[in-house]
Amino acid sequence: MDETKWLIDAPEMVSSTKDEPPRGSSGAADKGVERIAKACRLIEECETIPTLADLASQIHLSAYHFHRLFKQVTGLTPHQYAIAHRNRNLRTKLIEGATVTEAMHEAGFCSTGHFHATTKQVLGMSAKSFRDGGPNSVIRFAIGECALGAILVAGTERGVCAIAIEDDPSSLLDELQDRFSKATLIGSDPEFERYVAQTIGFVETPSIGLDLPLDIRGTAFQQRVWQALCEIPLGSTASYAEIAERIGSPTSSRAVAGACATNKLALAIPCHRVVRTDGGLSGYRWGVERKRQLLENETWS
Repeated sequence: MDETKWLIDAPEMVSSTKDEPPRGSSGAADKGVERIAKACRLIEECETIPTLADLASQIHLSAYHFHRLFKQVTGLTPHQYAIAHRNRNLRTKLIEGATVTEAMHEAGFCSTGHFHATTKQVLGMSAKSFRDGGPNSVIRFAIGECALGAILVAGTERGVCAIAIEDDPSSLLDELQDRFSKATLIGSDPEFERYVAQTIGFVETPSIGLDLPLDIRGTAFQQRVWQALCEIPLGSTASYAEIAERIGSPTSSRAVAGACATNKLALAIPCHRVVRTDGGLSGYRWGVERKRQLLENETWS
């Protein structure tokens, strides 16, 4: 997946601090989670990104211990968390109809130069285009049929940005139109017809693999989770807790589950390989029965 672009966006905040501490954890661990939850609230209430020293001081820890504890609990550094929150605010303000200037200031950007340098990467387009529903964006797509039902592959000039599965192909198109309400949608694109064929081939014969150029946007935490999912071998599974351990955030299993739920690239980012600690199948964006079928196919491939 060398062509994959892991872009920082913020469609949804990571709320790792909501995770319960592991059973048997000490009161000190509980207290640490409470402190980090307070720090997250402080970050969210600040008009601009606070300094590490200021945050550490307000929760009565040294900067070193605060930074280490924050990353352990949330999976992010305080600065990464603040940037993700700012980016989410920017998206929210633009969706609500704020002007670009209003959204810039209300989200906490300190300078227009920094704002314009980061918004295209954060939003995938200019702030104005995003606010207007992406009127200048071009999304190419194709729809096919496989053993799992109808499958849609869509993308930008950067690569595939969506792979979705449904029973009804018209539902796939409706969802794409809702997501890119004012973009130019071009169907039956020859390149995406090939991508659909590759994806269907992977469903039928998983051992052939699936290597597509991807256009991926997510928070720093989501990107770490998704990268870890891509490292689960074919025919294997991992629990949410194991993924949390692998990304260095052992208390963030709930946030890992949240990152799996926001994955918009079925199969290419194999969230179907993540199971409960007891091995049971939990929710899957495209249906638990499809998850079961995918895992069975991979086991016997």
